[in-house]
Amino acid sequence: MTTLRFGTRKSTLALAQTRLIMDAVRAAHPDYRLEIVPIVTTGDVNMKPFSQASDKFGIKGLFTQELEQALHDGTIDAAVHSLKDVPAHVDERLPLLAFCQRDLPGDALVLRAGVDEHNLSVIGCSSARRRIQILDLFPGARVEPVRGNVETRLRKLDEGQFDALVLAAAGLRRLGLESRASRFFTAEEIVPAPGQGILAVQGRAEEAKALWLDALHDPDTSDCATAERAFSARLNGGCSAPVGAYARITGSRIELIGFFADEARGIKLRASLTGPREEARVLGERLAETMLREAR
Repeated sequence: MTTLRFGTRKSTLALAQTRLIMDAVRAAHPDYRLEIVPIVTTGDVNMKPFSQASDKFGIKGLFTQELEQALHDGTIDAAVHSLKDVPAHVDERLPLLAFCQRDLPGDALVLRAGVDEHNLSVIGCSSARRRIQILDLFPGARVEPVRGNVETRLRKLDEGQFDALVLAAAGLRRLGLESRASRFFTAEEIVPAPGQGILAVQGRAEEAKALWLDALHDPDTSDCATAERAFSARLNGGCSAPVGAYARITGSRIELIGFFADEARGIKLRASLTGPREEARVLGERLAETMLREAR
């Protein structure tokens, strides 16, 4: 019997997402033995790296490095990530093997009971990308960082620490909390993080053609992820600079919406580009180059 061990963070959301992956594999390969291996990551136990970053709203990689080490060690056979948490550049020995069909791609507004979105004072969110775009939509509000898993953030909201939160819509839905959202932002209102709403499976390069991956991989999502991550990589390599990207496919064409900000210079840019979907990577790089020229 084939055994597959899926590594994941220990948060309720991460575990729920990994079970979705395992359910899909189990349905296609009922003869496989599947195991879940929860792993504590740096980002789960130590927030100090956030405070040391140039952007206090967060940096990437803190939620993936221990999972990658487990792949190297052979402790797990695959790691399940929210793609938006994966740095733009990954170890070539540990490629992203599958991109699962995308869930809700955007962000959601969650209000505290009794609060109206037209009169918000303090909004909690944990990324500069969201903060900058939120202030365009709610110019009278103040945005403060909020840490913790989704349940912890909602508790802080309900306790009155914030009037509202902005959270990933897909995370709320995967936790059965979609009803908490009062509004789902469009990509034109708040450009999502590259890869938001996508679950990615990372593994060892020699497993790239493993049969079980066919139960997970979605070609449309893969092309969108390729465009978004190429855009992000060309701009900043996945570090803490505020970057958003969202791709959508219509037939043989792919449209990419990009967002980039340099707060020190007061620069905030949005742009879009459409092209053949087979040129997804080139499209992402081209849009990034256009925005970099405009930012000079």
